[in-house]
Amino acid sequence: MIKLKYITFLFLLGISINANAQKKNDKRTLEWRYEIQCQGIGTDGNYLVKVFSYSDSKSLSTEAATKNAIHGVLFKGIPGDRNNGCYSQKPICTNPNVEFEKKEFFDTFFQDGGKYMKYVQLTGAGVAANDRIKMGKDYKIGMVVTVAKDLLRADMEAAGIIKSLKDF
Repeated sequence: MIKLKYITFLFLLGISINANAQKKNDKRTLEWRYEIQCQGIGTDGNYLVKVFSYSDSKSLSTEAATKNAIHGVLFKGIPGDRNNGCYSQKPICTNPNVEFEKKEFFDTFFQDGGKYMKYVQLTGAGVAANDRIKMGKDYKIGMVVTVAKDLLRADMEAAGIIKSLKDF
């Protein structure tokens, strides 16, 4: 009986620790600490990018990587890389304050399982060995992602977040 209680306690403790680590990683994701780079030319209407997210553990949730990729396409843009045949891409949201002006929209948009998932897809089998880099106390972890930028732009226009290209 005592062994069963002890095992149950350890199991619940493990779940609690894992949940706290996930909450911490989710909070860190919303600090938007990442780097984004072009990985080549995607199919029409899509970007193929590698997003490097920072984590205090060796693992990184796919949600963190995909949120960072969408955030990068919306607010940072993508630097060019001639080696991969890429040209620089401006962010979809050209107003630098729109993320804060429409905070309620983006809080909902980036919720776990939120609307952002409609525009992103992981490519490959996860994290390559050379895409997990120890940086002091943190890890820099890279994942390749496809972002449906044309669909994302159209939905941002429909939601009134950005102006239509036709309006310029």
